[in-house]
Amino acid sequence: MLSETKEKAEMTAQIIAQQKNTVILTGAGMSTESGIPDFRSESGWWRKIDQLSIATAEAVEENYSVFHEFYSDRLSTLSECRPHEGHYCLASWEKSGLVTLLATQNVDGFHQKAGSVNVEELHGSIHRFRCHNCGEIADKEEFMRQKPCRECEGKLRPSVVLFGEMLPETAWQRSMELVEKAELVLVIGSSLQVYPVSQLPAITRGKTALINRDETSADTDFDLVMKGSAKEILQYMDNYLKNAEV
Repeated sequence: MLSETKEKAEMTAQIIAQQKNTVILTGAGMSTESGIPDFRSESGWWRKIDQLSIATAEAVEENYSVFHEFYSDRLSTLSECRPHEGHYCLASWEKSGLVTLLATQNVDGFHQKAGSVNVEELHGSIHRFRCHNCGEIADKEEFMRQKPCRECEGKLRPSVVLFGEMLPETAWQRSMELVEKAELVLVIGSSLQVYPVSQLPAITRGKTALINRDETSADTDFDLVMKGSAKEILQYMDNYLKNAEV
């Protein structure tokens, strides 16, 4: 890890330790080190597949076989992946009273698997299923076997937010409220290209920090920017916090 990154990681950890009011916002880059493909990098999903042909309500209605194949493949990939050390670092910070909220764009549930409790899933969850037409709850087996809805015979889908759909209202409102009050908003692994989540860091009254492998168009808007592996930087920060006896 470069010395500049270490210095900024230590500065970020100091704010976390001193203020004890940090909101974490994670994106796809948080999960790639668990072996999950991301969406917008050079090797991401949307470089290979037209997102508008898959991740939209229209795809559920008009191109269900392709929609189903894509999300079935994602579920199969997820079943072979696990949270990495960085996920566990964030969970330990919450347990220590340093983190007030973890808001995530990820739908994989890895934060909860690692032990984080105070989590808002801004883009839903791939592990919950419902009918696209009537909203009736379904289970994974029914979706994987392409069974119709028990209530209305409609098409089943994961409870993820597709392009053009509204974010879960409760998760969004709570995230906005706590981001605004936070002393630090730490964004991890997000390109901040997806509206409206991309607007969250700008509404805080506190400091802002970003951990990401690649440069983003929002880099200049942050007080601290750390380039590199989310897992490695979070582990470095975690060791710093432990040595500081937080």
